[in-house]
Order: sequence, then C-alpha cells, then structure tokens
Amino acid sequence: MTNDTRAQTPIDRIAEGWVDELVELSPTLGTYIGRNEVNDRYGDYSPAGHEARAEAARRTLAALEAEAPVDDVDRVTQMDLASELRLDIELHAARWHLRDLNVLESPAQDIRQAYDLMPTGTADDWAVVAKRMAGVPDAIDGYLETLREGIQQGVVPAARQVHEVAAQARSYAEPGGFFDELVGGVPEATSGLASDLSAGADAARSAYARLARFLEGVLAPRATDVDAVGRNLYALHSRRFLGAEIDLDETYDWGLEELARMTAEQEAVAREIRPGASVAEAIAFLEQDASRKLSGTEALREWMQRTADEAVAALGGSHFDIAEPIRTIECMIAPTTSGEIYYTGPSDDFSRPGRMWWSVPEGVTEFDTWRELTTVYHEGVPGHHLQIAQAVVNRGQLNSWRRLIAGSSGHAEGWALYAERLMEQLGYLEDPADRLGMLDGQRMRAARVVLDIGVHLGKRRPDSHQKWDADYALEFMRRNVNMDDAFVRFEVNRYLGWPGQAPSYKVGQRIWEQLRDDVERREGDAFSIKEFHRRALDIGGVGLDTLRSALAG
Repeated sequence: MTNDTRAQTPIDRIAEGWVDELVELSPTLGTYIGRNEVNDRYGDYSPAGHEARAEAARRTLAALEAEAPVDDVDRVTQMDLASELRLDIELHAARWHLRDLNVLESPAQDIRQAYDLMPTGTADDWAVVAKRMAGVPDAIDGYLETLREGIQQGVVPAARQVHEVAAQARSYAEPGGFFDELVGGVPEATSGLASDLSAGADAARSAYARLARFLEGVLAPRATDVDAVGRNLYALHSRRFLGAEIDLDETYDWGLEELARMTAEQEAVAREIRPGASVAEAIAFLEQDASRKLSGTEALREWMQRTADEAVAALGGSHFDIAEPIRTIECMIAPTTSGEIYYTGPSDDFSRPGRMWWSVPEGVTEFDTWRELTTVYHEGVPGHHLQIAQAVVNRGQLNSWRRLIAGSSGHAEGWALYAERLMEQLGYLEDPADRLGMLDGQRMRAARVVLDIGVHLGKRRPDSHQKWDADYALEFMRRNVNMDDAFVRFEVNRYLGWPGQAPSYKVGQRIWEQLRDDVERREGDAFSIKEFHRRALDIGGVGLDTLRSALAG
C-alpha cells in the first residue's frame, strides 16, 4: 500500500459517478458503505426502478468503453466495472428481478437489514431511523409490484422460497418483533420523536404483514415447484458470484474429488484426537470438553474480540502490512437469530469500523471454541476484515468503486477460505481440535460445490444414475456437516434459492491458491508471500478473472 495520491482520471470519474448513482438508486447500499445522507429512504423496488438501474448501467458502460486507460489502475477499473455492468444488464434481460426472492439475500431481507448499520447515537440519528421506517410500506409495495409483474410474465420463484420468506416476513411483522425491539432501544426521546418511532415501527410491521399475506395467498399458488434454475441461468449467476467463467462440469467433478480429500483429512485428524475415533466420535468427545466451551452470548463476543485482536497483533508486520485504521475490528452479536456469521466493512472514513457479526439462534447458549476459531480468522484477520478494510484505506490509489463496492463473492469468500488454510500453514491451528473445526467448514464448502451445481444443472447423483433433487440435497448435506438440523435445512434452502453463490467460496479459494502458486513459480527464489498478499490486496475487490489478469503483469 502506497501513501502516494494518484491523479484522478476520466475512468476514475466514471467509476465515482457510478457509485453516486448506485447510492441514489439503492440507498441501502449507501448505508452499507457509510453514505449516511441516504439513510432516511429506500430505492424503488418496482419494475420501473429496476429498469432505471439497467438504463443507468447501459449508459455508464457506454461511457466507460469510450475511454482509454492511462495506467494499470485504470485498466483494472475498466475491465472489472465493465464486466459488472454487463452482468447487471444480462441479469435484467434474463428477468431475474421478477423472481428475486430467497431466504437470505433478496429485497425482503434488504429492506429490513438496512437498520443493522445505521447510526443510532443521537436523537437526530433516531429521527432518520423513524423516517426510513415510514418508507417501508412504499418499498414493500414496489417489491410486490415487481413480483406481480413476474406472475403476469410467468417468471416466478420456487414455492419453497416463497413459503420460507413468508415466514420471515411474518416474524418481522409480529408485535414485539424486530421493529418494536429496534425502537425500544432508544434510551431517551422527546414525545415527538417517540411518536414518530412508534408510528414508523407500526408502518414497517404492517408492510411486512402485507408482504407475508401476498406471498402465501397470491404468489405461492403460482410459484414453481422446480428448485433448479437450469444451466443457462446458473452459468450467468456463477459468473456473477465469481467474476470468472468456469467449466461447470469440470468444477462438479473437482468438487467431488475435493470433498473426498477433505473427508479423508478430517478422518485423519479425528484419529489424532482419539485413536481409532470416527469424525462423529471425535466431535462427541470434544463437545464434552468444558474447557473448550463458552457460555452465553457476551462470553462469545468477548472471546471473538480477544481472538481477533490477537490475530491483528500477531500478523501485522510478519505476513501482512496492516495499516493503523484496519487494526480496529468490532465483534458484535447481531440483532437477528438466523444463525449467520458475517462481516460488514468499515465506512469510508472508518468512523464505523469493520464488524464481525454473529446471529445467534434462539435457545443457543453454548459455543465450542474449537469449531469457531477458524471462523474468527475467516471473518476477521487475515480474512474479510483485512481484505475489505485494506481496500477501503487505499484511498490514494483507488476510486470509490474499487474501494467500497467492487468485487465478487468468489474474491471475498475465496480469500477468507484461503486465509483459514493459511493460518493452519502458519501454525495457528496446531491443536488437532481447532484443525478439525477448520476442516469441518472446508468439507461443508466442498459439499456445497457438488450440491449447488448438481441440483441446478440436474447432474447425476454421486450415488446413483438419478438426478439431484431437493430431498437428496438435504440428505447429502446432513451426511457432510455437523450442524443442528434446522441450520442444515436453512442452508440447503439458501443454495436452492441463491444459485451459484455457495460454490463461490471453495471455487474462489481454488483460484486464489492457483494464482499464488502461479506467481511463486514465475518468481522463483524471489517470491515473497508477504509481497504477494500486499500486491493482491492492494488491487481491491475485483472479479477473479480481473485479479488473474492484474497479477499476471
């Protein structure tokens, strides 16, 4: 990372303009990157709103392609932003927005999740929260209009996703649920502000109740019973999540091989923990070890924070350059109960630091440190926090698009899995129990490659000549993970409704490791792993084809 400030170019100005346009079109994205001036509103989720974004993408792409890059930074920006804009246009043409509904990442969740990152430190902040809540009904109505258009055109989501999201919407609509808890967290408020917050929460709950009724009563009877999206649409989503084009059939076969390799490695570690033990027996043994348990969410949060801070201190300067603003990470217990563990990047000025979130399911009060040590490395340092925050801090070289928005799931999640394996190679998972926890996650990610491609492409099952379906997917996942069954069901539903995203983790890791090995072969004795990490992360978030091209120079 250099402290030099690079002069802004015409391509930079186009990228900056695209960020500004995205923030106006999608204020929830603005909230995510710390553009708080749009926190009081939502974008247009109606068909007209989607068409406006597609037209903006076409216009920006034309302007971008008309410019000549002036340096390598420009070449990366032009390549990656153009690729992203083309994907946006292709997805719009494929009418994906008309069926955009799944259990994890669709407008139904986006509208609610905006509040997780909004400032709430002052009365003025809470007034903004109240105003945005008052806009939930219009946001939901726009989304309903889009889903109705999908019904008219015969482009509908799978019934499985409709029923699951309806249940989510009902939970948001419940008295005492998310919105009431949100406004109940205001320590002091004037009568006017309290009234606005109460009215906003009522409006938001009512809107989500309306969404739930529509999903169950109108969309569900017209939804498809077919979970698979087919090869053509799946290939488009795979490119979207990887920022790279891959051979899906070769990747399916590789996924089977990788799953077998992870299983064998996990079985060997299980025998280190207890001679002759199976994986299940080793896990049962570890689950009885009180020294490896945390009790209560506050103990979990404190352990996450301590572990994350120790990783920053240990790795900064040895294997990574960690700038001062990046040395702060906040570990948080999320306000939801879905079971997710995730990372949110810092705001552009680092007034809101990068955060690691744990959404603890209801009733879960104990946590196994051997399972989760690798998770902290995945979400924190050297995983997502180092990767994403380093791009944010590199203001002197990268435009806002490159620092705050650009990237792919394959780049981000692939790096995070690469980081897990790196920590093992550096000796931070010497305890076989911690290594078993890491391999548990790696095995799950390999299984997802096979499951996701198998279901959506109608591949032959590994155990027979029959094709994959949802029932077999659930059975397959149960055999390959050690998780609560409710979480396994949620995960499988996620894969069925969000095609191409789940494989991007393990496939992204594969590509990251290939790129590192390619650079090491090319540089020979001059190769430095620290320099490779610095150079790769200084590029910022990009698609993996763009990353490959940038590192080849």
